[in-house]
Amino acid sequence: MKRREFFGAVGAAVLWPLRGRAQQQTIPVIGFLNGQSPDSYAHLVSAFGEGLRDSGFIDGQNVTIEYRWANGHDERLPALAAELLSRGVALLATGGSIASIASAKAATSTIPIVFTTGDDPVERGLVASLNRPGGNLTGVSFLVSRLNAKRLELARQLVPSSVVIGVLIRANSPTYATNKAEIETAGTTIGQKLLFLDVASERDFETAFATATPQQVGMLLVHNDPFFNSQRDVLVALAARHAVPAIYELREFVAAGGLISYGTSIADAYRQAGSYAGRILKGEKPTDLPVIQSTRFELVINLRTAKALGLNVPPTLLALADEVIE
Repeated sequence: MKRREFFGAVGAAVLWPLRGRAQQQTIPVIGFLNGQSPDSYAHLVSAFGEGLRDSGFIDGQNVTIEYRWANGHDERLPALAAELLSRGVALLATGGSIASIASAKAATSTIPIVFTTGDDPVERGLVASLNRPGGNLTGVSFLVSRLNAKRLELARQLVPSSVVIGVLIRANSPTYATNKAEIETAGTTIGQKLLFLDVASERDFETAFATATPQQVGMLLVHNDPFFNSQRDVLVALAARHAVPAIYELREFVAAGGLISYGTSIADAYRQAGSYAGRILKGEKPTDLPVIQSTRFELVINLRTAKALGLNVPPTLLALADEVIE
């Protein structure tokens, strides 16, 4: 081997691992910050990954996702956000609670943030406007709180109008007062008597259901809240044990044995958030991406549960359903 060829081969052997490490370092990292638990959000993580794939990114190949979960403990979120930033993430994807998004926003004003929220992001001060978010945040809003009036109307079709409808609501939610006022207004509009069953944690569930029976609650509206979503199996089991018909936000409750749900498709919202994350990784700026308002609504009814509760579901309601579980 000639001297020049020998040193060229040696140089290539030395440079190859360096190049390999450089290529590895160029793989972007997404920090996934969520206020809930990985078990209850597994299907939403999958939907987020589908959105990323739509933009050409696959976790473990050309992008890495670092997950941090608060498991319902919002006080942990600021530290978790700081931990992700220390990893040098290219983007933060956040949801599961308004506190999760607020923690991400407080942690950085430069790294892009893609959120999913059931709150109004303008009213909550996350973005300047839906069309022109400004700053480093954008995402998907599904405005679930505004669907409570529709849920009350649907509940009225399943039980006599004279019954009391209980409202399971989290008293320590930062939006408690606003949510309660909206539901009270919706109830007054249709002349529906309501009983608010306030809870602060899962330890209060049993007491809330035990209170509903002597108060003659004939139907339960489980308020839309990421915390309740993470406890859906427990809530569905309690509703069955106490023989209380209940209406929920998500189809996942009905698939688990709940009676009825009406709301936006949260999985679709996470898919859209994943798509936005991919577009930002390709170079688009959050300020140029309008906040998406999810408009895909689902009405799901479980006829097996209705039969167990002794309820007759009106044919008109069945005709409106997007999915009927038999």
